[in-house]
Amino acid sequence: MTDDHDEREPLDELVAAAVDLFVYAPIGLFFEAPNLLPKLAEQGRVHANNARLFGQFAVRHGEAEVRRRLEGVEAQATGLLKMFGLVADDEPATPPPPPAAATDGPAPAADVGASSAPVAGNGHAPPSPLVDELAIPGYDSLSASQVVTRLEGLSADELEAVRAYESTHRGRKTILNKVAQLQA
Repeated sequence: MTDDHDEREPLDELVAAAVDLFVYAPIGLFFEAPNLLPKLAEQGRVHANNARLFGQFAVRHGEAEVRRRLEGVEAQATGLLKMFGLVADDEPATPPPPPAAATDGPAPAADVGASSAPVAGNGHAPPSPLVDELAIPGYDSLSASQVVTRLEGLSADELEAVRAYESTHRGRKTILNKVAQLQA
C-alpha cells in the first residue's frame, strides 16, 4: 500500500501545480496587475539598462582584444611579405645603421645618374649630408609617413638634403616620391 501512496503524491503535486499555474495565477494577476505593472516595468528598465551596459563593456573589451591580436598577426604577415620581397621595406622596425663609407665619400655611381642632384664642377655628386645636418630632427628614428608630413615646410636646399640622404641610406620610395613632387 505504500507504493500506491508514493505514486499518488507526485501526481497530486503535479495536479496542484497545474491548477496554481492555470487557474489561481491568472486570477491573482487580474486583481494585482494594476499594482504590479509599475514595479515590473521599473525592474525591466533596470535589467535592460544593466544588460546594455554589460554589452557595451563586452564590445569595447572584445574590440580592444581583437585589435591587440590583429596587431601581432599584421606584424607577422608584413614580415613574411617583406621576407619574400612582396612588400617594400619602407618602414623597418629598427633602422639599419648608416654605412660608414656613404657618409664620407661621394654617392655611388648608380645613384649619381639616377638622381637629380646637382653635379659639382669636378664631375662628382656632392657627398650625402649627415643625419645631423638634416632639417628634420631625429630623422632616422621616424617612419616614412612621419617624415612625409614634415617635408612641406622645408626649403629647396633642405628638401635636396633629405633626398640625397634618403637615396644613399634607406631609399624609402614614399619619401623620395614626396620630395620629387615638392621639388617639381
